[in-house]
Amino acid sequence: MSHRDSRAEGGRQVRSLYRSLMAGWNERDAGGMADLFAADGHLVGFDGTQVEGSADIAAHLGQVFMNHPTSMYVFKVRAVQFLSDEVALLTAVAGMVPPGKADINPGANAVQTLIAVRKPDNWRIALFQNTPAVYHGRALMVDQLTEELRQALKQAPTRTRR
Repeated sequence: MSHRDSRAEGGRQVRSLYRSLMAGWNERDAGGMADLFAADGHLVGFDGTQVEGSADIAAHLGQVFMNHPTSMYVFKVRAVQFLSDEVALLTAVAGMVPPGKADINPGANAVQTLIAVRKPDNWRIALFQNTPAVYHGRALMVDQLTEELRQALKQAPTRTRR
């Protein structure tokens, strides 16, 4: 396999890893999400909460799901960039559809960054950061991102929640 083919396959695997993370959130599956992280992985949540280690990530997300009615993610991958053959950077944008609603809440739009590392068994998440996309003083950017995510919502397969 050529270097370019290897990177292309790695890019598909990293995108799949990210899609699995988003599916885990939408399914409220804390353990499944945590399993996607490296043992020493890091999570930075929308509110700035920082969690280290897959076991603590599972516990943290379990508490979130137990104590909050969570919105469902709609997302769009912007890019996958390889920092080395073993490390990839995925950038994405995401919106959230509140429970019982059919449209995105523009106040919950986010820019997401995932750093994936190649492990012997598969790619794992070293860092996932979810940053609010509020674009202070630039309402047009919020509107543009919301419309882009609405288009992604229209194209997304029907989602169910357990």
